[in-house]
Order: sequence, then structure tokens, then C-alpha cells
Amino acid sequence: MDENASPFTFSRHMILSPDFYARPTLTVARELLGARLVRLLDGIRLAGIITETEAYIGEKDLGCHAKSGKTKRNAVMYGPPGHAYVYFTYGMHWCLNAVTEAEGFPAAVLIRAILPIEGVEIIHKRRNGGDTRGPAKLTRALAIDGALNGVRLTEPSSGLWIESGLSVPDESVTVGPRVGLYTVPEPWKSMPWRFRVIDPF
Repeated sequence: MDENASPFTFSRHMILSPDFYARPTLTVARELLGARLVRLLDGIRLAGIITETEAYIGEKDLGCHAKSGKTKRNAVMYGPPGHAYVYFTYGMHWCLNAVTEAEGFPAAVLIRAILPIEGVEIIHKRRNGGDTRGPAKLTRALAIDGALNGVRLTEPSSGLWIESGLSVPDESVTVGPRVGLYTVPEPWKSMPWRFRVIDPF
């Protein structure tokens, strides 16, 4: 991506602080659009602009992993904001979330898609030339797995962090229901908690 040609406004690339995540999950999910997800792999920066997110909010949210209370799998969601919640699904895929709100309240933002901008060749090789539109696709592209569950997204020493990036205007964002909640009852199935940058690729 050519920053000079972008219709969006770039900001200086500062690592997002814990305070950024210690806010309502819907706010964080919207404001993560345009942020830069960074993975340090073998000393090389791989990064992509976040273009799609979903919010999962508390035990009452029947689409959320916390709907049955605290477990070994979802314990990170109950921890401090700004940590990575990485889980395994369908017996083959890893998904990356950023923990939000106050410690003790289980909430997180699922990062669903990125637009590669650093280490692009490595990212494409790891994806066998495929795209990074999908939570499992981006984790494969950036070598994110269970070893990173619980790391701080606010510290470079973790090897995985999120920086400020683009300011995405509201007219460039669509909001709608979350993806794949086939067995989740209403109203949770149709909650408009998915945020996506319109046609960023």
C-alpha cells in the first residue's frame, strides 16, 4: 500500500496502550479498523492494516466463549485488557482476539482480516499466495498460534503487538451481524457487532 495514495489519514505508528483496550468493546472494535497488527518473526516485521473485526461481550452474549462462565480455554478473556486471546477452533485453525474492558469482565475483539503492508512477500508465501481475509488466514500468515495466548499486545517484547495506523472514516465502514454464529439464538445471532472496511483490497 502506498501511504501517499491512501484516501485515509495515516498517524504515527505508536503502540496502542492498555488504556486503548480498557474501554467498551464496540468502541475498541471500531477503532481497531485501520490499526497496524505487527508480528516480529525471526527478526523480521510482518504487518497488516486491520480491516475487519467482531466484538464479543460478556457472559450474556450467547455468541461469546464466556457464555458458560470462566474456563481454562477462555481464562485470558477475564484478565487485563490489551492481552491476546488466541484460541484453536475446528481442530485446525487459530484465531486472534484482543481482550477489552475491565479485568474480570470477559470481552474481546476478534481480528478477522488484514491488508498486508510489511513483509508482504513472506506473508504471501506463508499463505501460499492466498489472501488474509479471514481470522484463520491472518493467523497463518503471521505465524500466530497458541504459544502467543495471553501475551501483551502493548509490548514489542511479546513479538505480537498493535500500533496506530490509519484513521478510517465512518463512510468507509460497514456494520453488520457477526459471521458463523449458525446455532446462536437471537438477538445475539444478529447483533450488529461486526465492523469492516469497505473494499480495502
